[in-house]
Formats: sequence, C-alpha cells, structure tokens
Amino acid sequence: MVTGFREAVNIARVRRSLLQWYARNRRDLPWRNSSDAYAIWVSEIMLQQTRVAVVVERYLAFLGRFPSLAALALAPEQDVLALWSGLGYYRRARMLHQAAQLVVRNHHGRLPGSAEQLRQLPGIGAYTAAAIASIAHGEPVAVVDGNVERVLCRMAGWDAASRAGAAALKRRIADFAAQILDPKRPGDFNQALMDLGATVCLPRNPQCPICPLRKDCATRGEHKTLPRAPMISREIAHALSVRIGRRPTKTRGPGGREVLLKQRPASVSVMPGLWELPLLRESVVPEQELRMTVRHAIMQVNYRVRIRTVLEEDVEAVTIPGGKRRWVPLAKAAGMALTGLTRKVLTRAHLLPTAALDAIAPPPDAEVV
Repeated sequence: MVTGFREAVNIARVRRSLLQWYARNRRDLPWRNSSDAYAIWVSEIMLQQTRVAVVVERYLAFLGRFPSLAALALAPEQDVLALWSGLGYYRRARMLHQAAQLVVRNHHGRLPGSAEQLRQLPGIGAYTAAAIASIAHGEPVAVVDGNVERVLCRMAGWDAASRAGAAALKRRIADFAAQILDPKRPGDFNQALMDLGATVCLPRNPQCPICPLRKDCATRGEHKTLPRAPMISREIAHALSVRIGRRPTKTRGPGGREVLLKQRPASVSVMPGLWELPLLRESVVPEQELRMTVRHAIMQVNYRVRIRTVLEEDVEAVTIPGGKRRWVPLAKAAGMALTGLTRKVLTRAHLLPTAALDAIAPPPDAEVV
C-alpha cells in the first residue's frame, strides 16, 4: 500500500484494473504494433507536443522513407526536414537525425538498450528514454509525461496550481509512478497510463465514472492546476509570387510554374534552414490585393497571416530583402523542407501538387535570385 494520500492506493488493484482497461480500450496506433526500438523512438519524438492524429500519417511516411536507423543516418538533413514539415518543432527532427548518425558511428547502428544509456543521445530525455526502454526492452522504468502527471496528481490529491515547489512535486510524481509501475509489463503499463490521461482523465471534464482507477483516486478529477500560459497574437504578411518557368525541362515543359521561396537563416532559433514565402515589408495588405488570410499557431503565438499575390517584377520592392531566395518548380516544392505555414498556404492556393509524403524531391532545379 502507498500511504500519505487522502485514501491509500492499492497498488495491486491499480495495476490489475489499468491493464484490464488497456486490453479493452487501447488505441490502435501504428507504433503499437512494433517492438523495434528505432520505430518506437521515432514515434515518441514525433508525439512530443503534437497531436496523435497528425503524427499517424507522418509516422508511416517517415518509416517508409527511412525504414531503419542506418537509412535515417545516411539521409541528407533537408530530406529529413521535408518529411517533418507540418509537425513543427523542427529541432526534434535535427536531433533525431544527429542521434542516428552518432549511433551508427559509436554503437554499430543499434540503439542502446537501457534508459540510462539512451539519455546520453542528443534529443533523448528522461521521458523518451523510459518509453523506448520499457516498450522495446521491458525495462521497468516509469514514463511520466503531462498526461501521466495529471493522472497521478489527481490520484494522490496533490495541488499542482503553484509554480512554487514544482521541482519537489515532480520528484514526488516520479516516485509515485515508479511505485505503481507493473515490473512484469512495464511497456503496457506505461502506455496504459498515458492512454488513460489522453482519453479519460482529461484536463477538463474528466470521465471519472468510467475511469478504472476511480476507487484509488483521491480527487475524482477535482484538483488545482496551473493555468495555461496566455497565447500572444501577432500579424504578419507574406508574398505569394508565381511565374511561368523560364527553363523548360522534360518533366516541366514550357508552361511549368515556379514559386519564389526564401530559406530561413541557419542562425535563427525557430525553423532554421526551412523554406518559406518571402515576408512583406508591410503587414497591412490592401483589400483588393489580399489573396487569403490564414490563422497559424507556433508555440505560444497565434499568427494572423495575410497573403498577397505579388508579380515577379514587384517582389524586390515590397518584400523584406536578404537571405537566399529561389524560384522553385511547384512540382518540386512539395518535397522540400517547407515551413508548416508555407505548406498550408500553397495547399490552400491549390498550388502544391498532391504527392506521397515519402516522395522526397531531389535538390530543386531552381534559379537563385
């Protein structure tokens, strides 16, 4: 028994009830059908701060293009970023790629088997290391993500509404997670607890009557939590400039269209090296020149983005100068490492050809401007 809570927790009952619930209600996700450490690693990195529904399609395409750790390590970074486009937080993709290269160099292409060893790799923290080690190798280490934290705080009746003492609370949560973990089925138990937080023990309106842990929950969903950080609103504007290609090719023909893209500098902290539409000097666009307005969120910022159609001869006058720009055939733009916003705009403008997500285009046959 775990003591010190409003009501004692029966560990044996928690393990039994949760695993029985998981057997009936586990989500059918593609990475759940594999015990391959590499495949599990990719899924866990993708799932960080990204909705499951978005990840599923990208995960299948990513493994289709990079079916092994060696294949990922040997791929150019731009190819990796191209398949990551739309998932956001591109630093995750870069760290995944770097870690794969390090594993090939130093570990004969095989991921380390223990959570402690996995944590030595770039981009793998305590949560990801525990997930890989427990699911792929059966190591009895607890996985604690935001969903698990919420479940355990509610079970124990702990107040999570203050930033004061946050470090001590995290240690208590980690200790509690380790205590209730089923050492015989750690991978299933960890995934069950995460699923419970994602589908039943919700941040708002938790489904307590159907929760398998309700007998051992001190709060039944009622506990204080930190308020969400407020979103910041910003307005920006991009130029959408499309022209008829000047250099006919066998695949493009004389009428192929090209779009002007700009590469983000390697020195910026957000999405370095990705391609985007050029920024306009003015965020206010006259109504008669407005192509579309797009809402786009990046981290804690809500952007209201205005898109203006700009003729080739006007581009230099109305856009912010600097950076590397290229006229890229639209047929090849789909396979480039585009920012999520750029991909969204080109798709809504019906300019981005529909292509398989695993079809990575070769370096663009493009004119630098």
